[in-house]
Amino acid sequence: MPVVSIEKVGEHDGKEVTIRGWLYNQRESGKLLFPIFRDGTGIIQGVVSQKENPEAFAQMQGMTQESSVMVTGTVRADQRAPGGYELHVTQAVIVQKIPESEPYPIQLKEHGVDFLLDNRHLWMRSPRQASILRIRAEAIRAAREYMDGQGYILTDSPIFTPAACEGTTTLFEVSYIDDQKAYLTQSGQLYVEATAAALGKVYCFGPTFRAEKSKTRRHLTEFWMLEPEAAYAHLEDMMVLGEGLVSHVVQSVVKNRARELETLKRDVKKLETVKPPFPRIQYDEAIKILQKSGKEVKWGDDFGGDEETVLSSQFDRPVMVHRYPTAIKAFYMEPDPKRPELALGFDMLASEGYGEIIGGGERMSSYENLVKRIREQGLPEEAFQWYLDLRRYGSVPHAGFGLGLERTVAWICGTEHIREVIPFPRMIYRMYP
Repeated sequence: MPVVSIEKVGEHDGKEVTIRGWLYNQRESGKLLFPIFRDGTGIIQGVVSQKENPEAFAQMQGMTQESSVMVTGTVRADQRAPGGYELHVTQAVIVQKIPESEPYPIQLKEHGVDFLLDNRHLWMRSPRQASILRIRAEAIRAAREYMDGQGYILTDSPIFTPAACEGTTTLFEVSYIDDQKAYLTQSGQLYVEATAAALGKVYCFGPTFRAEKSKTRRHLTEFWMLEPEAAYAHLEDMMVLGEGLVSHVVQSVVKNRARELETLKRDVKKLETVKPPFPRIQYDEAIKILQKSGKEVKWGDDFGGDEETVLSSQFDRPVMVHRYPTAIKAFYMEPDPKRPELALGFDMLASEGYGEIIGGGERMSSYENLVKRIREQGLPEEAFQWYLDLRRYGSVPHAGFGLGLERTVAWICGTEHIREVIPFPRMIYRMYP
């Protein structure tokens, strides 16, 4: 019999096929068994008749949750069944039966968050978690598709770095060879600035690390970022690129992962509105909106999660807040020539209160100004000599941003916490499993 995946059974209606997977659940009604199988691509209900297939019935009777099985049967359309098809089982081969004395830990009932995180390696088998991971994979695929289509070249940035990129307070220090100090990268940005000078338009896509002692629903200590950088680009270029990228990712998930969004009970109508142009407001205007809403903020303050939630809740799609005060932005941000107290940067805040998913802007292109900023912030000048070389030799206006994959996927999925959208979350007090 042909071996098929559950998501493809509809192509074999009326035919006999073999499915290899696991038993998700099973109920018994007299001389009939109704097992539900999963194989990583979906779930399908089976029917096993004692009268018609006594051997298969005997094999499946008493089968325990998450036991691994290979079943053969005829595919039949049934709109009442999950996925619209049933498998009328004629043969069953048990690969491993989990003993009743040591049942699968995650039963089909409510469990506490800590228990589920301790068993993350098993929790991801549940339909909800599996759907989230498939949506994450689609978001990655769509993001790379969009960037490649815009003429950006994928270049990889190092994980070990000699100095900070986003401030020294969130660095993970590691022991390198011969007692050298190294740090886990906070961002690939500085390195894609170098490859942009070589290739014009580039991006990196990989893990980044921040030693933030934060327990909010928006923070992980290890997460993935997509970071484009382009020579001869300015702030507006990056805002246009960012809204195009986010829109493409969201609409690709809506189109290609409708079943998974349905499993999550996600309101797809809210995602369908995520199309350019996105609203743009200056930091000055954002302060006024927050003050009118009752937030005690003043000009010069940075925005936290609460402020981002208020701002993003005002719009039906992501909003871009631009021109923050230079004092609260990274050392490499280019000041606005019209108002030097402002940086030519922007944050994209996802709608429905999910907050920042993109941060970026124009980079400082002047060697002298960059040296001054490095010294003002007390950064180790010797560690940035290679970065300063980019301004010594053929410096040009350039810009880029970083998109946080997990925050973006959490928003698309509508999850309460970012920890659900990465296979193995790393948080302030969690590094297991």
